[in-house]
Amino acid sequence: MMHKPTLFAAVTLALALSSAPALAAPPSSAERVMISTVEAEAGRHLALLERMVNQNSGTRNLDGVRKVRDMLVPEFEALGFATRWIAQDGVNRAGHLHFEHTGKKGTKRLLLIGHLDTVFEPDHPFQKFERLDTDTVKGPGVGDDKGGIVTILSALRAMDKAGALKGANIEVALTGDEEEAGLPLKISRADLIAAGKRADAALDFEGLVVADGKDMGSVARRSAGNWKVTVTAKSGHSSGIFSAGSGEGAIYPLANILSAFRKELPEPNLTFNVGMVAGGASASLSPNDANAEASGKTNIIPAVAIARGDMRALTRDSIDRTLAKMRAIVARPFNGGSATFEFEDKYPPMAPTPGNEALLASLNGVNATLGLESMAALDPLKRGAGDVSFVAADVDSLAGLGPASSGDHTAAETVNVPSIWRQAKRAALLMTRLSREKSVRK
Repeated sequence: MMHKPTLFAAVTLALALSSAPALAAPPSSAERVMISTVEAEAGRHLALLERMVNQNSGTRNLDGVRKVRDMLVPEFEALGFATRWIAQDGVNRAGHLHFEHTGKKGTKRLLLIGHLDTVFEPDHPFQKFERLDTDTVKGPGVGDDKGGIVTILSALRAMDKAGALKGANIEVALTGDEEEAGLPLKISRADLIAAGKRADAALDFEGLVVADGKDMGSVARRSAGNWKVTVTAKSGHSSGIFSAGSGEGAIYPLANILSAFRKELPEPNLTFNVGMVAGGASASLSPNDANAEASGKTNIIPAVAIARGDMRALTRDSIDRTLAKMRAIVARPFNGGSATFEFEDKYPPMAPTPGNEALLASLNGVNATLGLESMAALDPLKRGAGDVSFVAADVDSLAGLGPASSGDHTAAETVNVPSIWRQAKRAALLMTRLSREKSVRK
C-alpha cells in the first residue's frame, strides 16, 4: 500500500533535489574580503564573547541583561546601525534591543534574530567563560545565544569591510527574555512580530545543529504550549470507592485521561509530555506552576488530581486537531466527578514552507562557493521552539545560523570556536546576496 508522505518528509525530498551538488562559482573579490575579514577579526570577537559571557544575564537579572545591551550598542552603532531599546517593564522583563541599518531602497529587508538572556540566573554556580582548548570554550550562554550574537557581528563587520553592508537593509532583533518570555506574549513579542511583517527574510542565529558530523539547516521548528488537566471528585472513606454513591475518586480518572492521551493523540512530528502530577484529598500548584503540594491518606478517596505538561507540533492544523482530541478525552464522563482542560499557547510553529526551502537552497549556494558540504534540512523533532517562530507565519525564515554548541542549558555548555567563523562566513555571503534581491514588501 502506498502511504502519503508527511509534510516534513515531502519538504526534505524537495530540498534534497534543490540542493544537489552543482558547479559553484568561486568567491567574488568582495566575498574574498569577507572571508578574510572574519578570520582576521576572530580574536576581537572571541574577546567580546568572553566579556558578554562573564556578565550574567539570566532572564530575571534585568540589570544584567541591560549591561549586555550596553556592551553591544557601540559595536553596532560603529557599523552604522541605529539603536532602539524597547523596555518591557509591563511584563517584568528588561527589554529588547533592536538595531536598524538603512540601505538601498526597494531591496530585501533582512531580520536577524538572537537573544541577550541566558537560563543561568546570578545564584547559579555556572558564571564564567573558560577556554578548554583551541577549539572549545565553556560558559553560560557561550553558545545560546551570546555566541549567536558574536556570529552576527562578525558577519556584519565582514560585510562592512567589503563594502557590502552599505546597501543592505537589515534589522537586528535581540530579545531580552527568550529563555523565559514575559507574559502576556501579545506584549512581549509585539515588536518582534512587527519586525517580521516588515521583513523579506528572517535569519535566526541560535545554534547550528551538527548530526553525524554534518552541519544541518533548519527550515522548521515545532511549537511549544502548556496544558493542564484538573479532576475533581467526591471524597469520602476509601471503603466506598467504586460504588455508585462514592464514585472512583480523582486519581483513577486522571490516570485514564493520561492513558488515553498516550494511545489516541500520536501523529507525525507531535509530542506531548506529562511534566508533573499531583493528587490527594487536596492538591494544588504553586503560582509559578513549577511546584505542587498534595495531602491525603490511604483511607481517603482523593478529591482532586492535577496533571501539567507540554505539547509541541509542526503546524497550526496539528495543534488544533490535537487540542480538539484532548478536550474530547477530558470531557468523557466518569463516576463521581468532572474534569477541566486548560491550554497555554506559547511559541507558535515554524512550519516548513517553500520560502524556507528557498532560503536553505540559497545557503547551500553559499556553501558551494565556500567549498563546504551542502546542508540537509534538520528533522524538527531534534530542536526546540524559538523566537523565530513568532515571525515565521509572516516571512520566509531560516534557523540555526549560530555556532555549534553542546550542553546548552546546563553547566557543561560549550561552543565549538571554529563553527563561529564558519557560520559568520556563511551569514556574510548569504546576507549580501539576499540584500541585493528585490523586495516583495510594499
